[in-house]
Amino acid sequence: MIASVSGRVAAVSPNGAVVEVGGIGLSVQCTPGTIARLQVGETARLATSLIVREDSLTLYGFADDDERQLFELLQTANGVGPRLAQAVLAIHPPREIRRAVSTADLKALMQVPGIGKKGAERLILELRDRLGSTTSDTSLDAPGGGLPSVTPVAPWRDQLTAALMSLGWSIKEAEGAVLQLAPVADEQIVATGSVEVAVLLRQALQLLGRA
Repeated sequence: MIASVSGRVAAVSPNGAVVEVGGIGLSVQCTPGTIARLQVGETARLATSLIVREDSLTLYGFADDDERQLFELLQTANGVGPRLAQAVLAIHPPREIRRAVSTADLKALMQVPGIGKKGAERLILELRDRLGSTTSDTSLDAPGGGLPSVTPVAPWRDQLTAALMSLGWSIKEAEGAVLQLAPVADEQIVATGSVEVAVLLRQALQLLGRA
């Protein structure tokens, strides 16, 4: 199993990145939140999980080992494959997933495309005893706790602008999208105390695509 990759980021796209390791460019599928932290030309470390199928080898990349472990644990639930597990992590950070499962928050789980009420109930039933409580994430917030993220987390405006520019948009286009999404970010801060850059990135891509 390839547990992690570390090297220069050669390219990024809406679905993943190419990381050069020992002269080989590895294609890694990532969530928007992880992609937003990657910069072409810079060195990054991604925790990874290799999914082997009869007709394919797919490498999934994550900001840290906790995300990777949760990705793999989600797939132990009936009906959850790698794409759905990645979709869950694209919508919610690990702490929120644990909270939703431990408190039986069906509404939060149903925000993930592909998960209906029955699917959410099944996740809660099968994973509640295995995911642990939300307190298991607190070590990641303490100084020196957990593993470092892909890159230091910049203010959301800089982070989102950099992500859009790395995907090929001009600075003017990126800053325009950021300006339009500022009210959305403010709403997130009021509601949760933080900004979900992954959600903003998806919305920015939709805005720029229409433009």
